[in-house]
Amino acid sequence: MSAVASETKTRQLPYVVAITEGVREVLKEQANAFVAGEDVAGAGSVYGYYRGLLDEFGADRIYDTPISEKGIIGLGVGAAAAGLRPVLDIMFMDFIGECMDEIANQMAKMRFMFGGSATLPITVLTMAGAGANLAAQHSQSLEAWLAHLPGLKVVMPATPYDAKGLIIAAARDDNPVFVVLNKMSLAMMGDVPEGPYEVPIGKANVVRTGKNYTIVTLGRMLGQALDAAKQLAELGIDAEVIDARSVQPFDTEAVIKSVEKTHRAMVVHEAVRFGGFGAEIAAQIQEHAFDYLDAPVARVGAPFSPVPFSPALEKVYVPNAERIVVVAREQLGI
Repeated sequence: MSAVASETKTRQLPYVVAITEGVREVLKEQANAFVAGEDVAGAGSVYGYYRGLLDEFGADRIYDTPISEKGIIGLGVGAAAAGLRPVLDIMFMDFIGECMDEIANQMAKMRFMFGGSATLPITVLTMAGAGANLAAQHSQSLEAWLAHLPGLKVVMPATPYDAKGLIIAAARDDNPVFVVLNKMSLAMMGDVPEGPYEVPIGKANVVRTGKNYTIVTLGRMLGQALDAAKQLAELGIDAEVIDARSVQPFDTEAVIKSVEKTHRAMVVHEAVRFGGFGAEIAAQIQEHAFDYLDAPVARVGAPFSPVPFSPALEKVYVPNAERIVVVAREQLGI
């Protein structure tokens, strides 16, 4: 199906409604797709982005599971191997620890271990990120865990447009895809076309073009990076902002092309800085564009600490535009 041809009319929708539309389009398009997770049916999920789907598609396609992430992922792996296309909900990304054996040793590996005879078209929606005062066990960004597992794809939609389009792309893929959503973006408004369309997995988006500085972002940090770019412009720095969108596969080519032009780079993500996916991006830059760099690649991420419950401490913990500007000025010596 052509993504362009199916885009008819664009409206302003919040991120949370774009998620709903993405899942609805999947269920309409794929008769063997279903949604399973905790409180996804009657309650429409804890954040409401499955609301209305139970009435529309019925209890045989939208159903609540027991409180067992291990069971949810196990159900999805078995159903996919048997020919279905499950859309699974893991309420908070922190809870993937409860089902990591199913993810790492079954979901990610079965297609390879069975010589390709088992297809695993599984879409997992999960909510990440801090900022809502939900403390250390409900606020983490763990995309680096998943991206380290061969066999999985991982995407992080930053906008309503990308949320809908990446959910549809994930559900059409014959591999397991984790769609890492952000709880602080649910009210964000953006242009969202009617009807089905795909945002290609593995393709970054140059959101702001610039001449002498590259900022690569993940997820919610796109907004902070764009704010920082405006502040840097007042200092005479023309920053290019790239929304990676896809963590695995990662669009190395788009980033290297930018760095070859700007000669300086920074990576920004909400996850803990140490061992975060930004380290992989920085390594890709130095491996493929070392001769173009005029300074080491800078990184901005959260401190090496559990997410604090205190609103005042959490505000300091989460990276923001001001911190991006400070690090950029240090790197540039201005």
